[in-house]
Amino acid sequence: MLILSLDTTTPGGSCALVREQCVLGEEAGDVSSEQAARLPGDLARLLARESIALEEVSLLAVATGPGSFTGLRVGIATMQGLAMAIGAPLIGVSALDALAVVGQTEDVQPGTRVATWMNAWRGDVFAALYQGERELEAPIVARPETLLTGLGGSPVLFTGDGALTHREVIRAALGTQASFSDPAQPLLAGAIARLAGIAYLSGQRPPPHAIEPLYVRRRGADVAGPIRPV
Repeated sequence: MLILSLDTTTPGGSCALVREQCVLGEEAGDVSSEQAARLPGDLARLLARESIALEEVSLLAVATGPGSFTGLRVGIATMQGLAMAIGAPLIGVSALDALAVVGQTEDVQPGTRVATWMNAWRGDVFAALYQGERELEAPIVARPETLLTGLGGSPVLFTGDGALTHREVIRAALGTQASFSDPAQPLLAGAIARLAGIAYLSGQRPPPHAIEPLYVRRRGADVAGPIRPV
């Protein structure tokens, strides 16, 4: 199965080609240019570099959020258009789930939790907490200090641009219990593709028009989003 994936949850974002869970190519976007101006050009250049025609792609994947409204809409609309053009299925994947997958590849102690933090606005972060493949805490948006009050007791690996931004706050609160992925802000398109492949093989077949952005709300409020892939 050949999967083409796109992440627009951060200003740069990324795209990737994955075949049978192996990443053939993964490219970061140019942060100096708006995503609406770069797409679908970034995807076309990746396909050309790998000498693959769009019609050879059997599955499309896109990050559904959280992230900026404009970035998510641009990314989802781009992949919906491609899905309709080539008749391929499209799977939506949470960027926080993808961050957790990337974090699991780190050499960490058994039982270490993975805290996925993405920059939100005005000092907030989008966050979720995982252990292995299990989600311990559902996505929320909150102040870093609020999240850290409940994270003591066992090692925590932090990953994402929100963890990079608030690294010193995390270290001050958790000390040696906290560690950070390397890189702290990894590319996500490859992991998004792999999760989409798992979801597709498990039977998920949402129509492309059903893919919607994942909007994360504060603790105690509803979280609206698409079907979760794992």
